[in-house]
Amino acid sequence: MTTLTAHPLRLVDSITELGPQDAGCLAVSGSHGGLSAGGYAIAARPWLSVFNDAGVGKDGAGIAALSQMQEAGLAACTVAHTSACIGQAHSTWDTGVVSHANALALALGCLPGVRLREWAESR
Repeated sequence: MTTLTAHPLRLVDSITELGPQDAGCLAVSGSHGGLSAGGYAIAARPWLSVFNDAGVGKDGAGIAALSQMQEAGLAACTVAHTSACIGQAHSTWDTGVVSHANALALALGCLPGVRLREWAESR
């Protein structure tokens, strides 16, 4: 695990790899941002969870975790499926561009259109 400022960086291809020991981390995943993925992230309580928007999907299914996590008091964002490979955390980290963010992530300065890694490393 690498540390960015005060938050350990955790790269996981699947958000299901997170556990209680990851509370407070910057969780960069390759997972879609659907409700099932959000549930796993909520259980782990990262400082910020990053998902792939998976093309957003029907009725916003690919980004549904963002509002779910907002309700749980947790920051979350997605990267564009055109900027990173789904299922590959290193791709999310290396080339991901933020596409959507909940209000808590926006308050951290995690804005759509910014490169995730550049934003995180500038904190």
